[in-house]
Amino acid sequence: MNEAVATASPVTWRSGDLPAPVSGQRHEIASAIGRLTYYAASPEGGSALPPLLLLHSINAAGSAYEVKPLYEYYRNTRDVYALELPGFGHSERGPRKYTVRLMTDAVLLMLREIHGVHGGAPIDALAVSLSSEFLARAISEMPLAFRSAALVSPTGFRARAKATKWRDGTRAMPWLHAVFEFPLWSRSLFRLLSSRPSIRFFLKKTWGSDNYDRGLFEYDYLTTHQPGAQHAPYYFVSGYLFSEDILRVYHSLTLPVWMSHGVRGDFVNYGAKDSVQGRANWSIDVFPTGAMPHFEAEAAFIARYDAFLASVE
Repeated sequence: MNEAVATASPVTWRSGDLPAPVSGQRHEIASAIGRLTYYAASPEGGSALPPLLLLHSINAAGSAYEVKPLYEYYRNTRDVYALELPGFGHSERGPRKYTVRLMTDAVLLMLREIHGVHGGAPIDALAVSLSSEFLARAISEMPLAFRSAALVSPTGFRARAKATKWRDGTRAMPWLHAVFEFPLWSRSLFRLLSSRPSIRFFLKKTWGSDNYDRGLFEYDYLTTHQPGAQHAPYYFVSGYLFSEDILRVYHSLTLPVWMSHGVRGDFVNYGAKDSVQGRANWSIDVFPTGAMPHFEAEAAFIARYDAFLASVE
């Protein structure tokens, strides 16, 4: 992991900034992998429960708002942290190469921040969609630092993943990235992809219905219209952030893992989940929702997650 070059510090808001996606204290970390932003909140009187790290998904409009229901709920019972990954939210969005290594290092750096506050005790962590891959890889590199992992609508379980789990590398398509970042149309193309009709279209695909969260819709529009917002998403859609061997990484996890997903929308291909379904340390719940069950079925989702956490020794 790359070394941090400065410790986290509170940030004072300036007029005109992108609004905070969640409540609590905003912090920034200056590091060798760029400036990272995270939010932290604690219950009154403290908590004896392990800290909880929440990771948003990766898409054109990723931000900590995607874990807001869980953050706002769990801040009442435990110390909770929401990291905004490189290229998203309030973290650095400059024109650089966004890779699996960069994202995994960001998770490990956030882990070190949490350990610095809580004395190195193992933490619980939850990630949404593609960020599940970065969390799993971070756990495989520092297994004793995590107590449990929750993977919400995780990528990497398509049926074809069984044939690629021993491959190295990613699904990167350099030619496609070059097309997206061509100076003549890079920004204008992203403005089209991040227009209100486009965001509405993709949220409907994610939810599998028109019942998508309107607050997330509004925040997605705001966060995609910040300077440099196109760079990380272009690496995402060009395949740079998808690992070919992620199923092997999932199989390597020995801590308790809770996987959950929905049944509606475009993100329901879990043909390879049977490879982990029978493992003693894995438990799987399916919700009658789209890919964001913690928004659509918040109470049921939290009840199942709480039951999983209560079973972790």
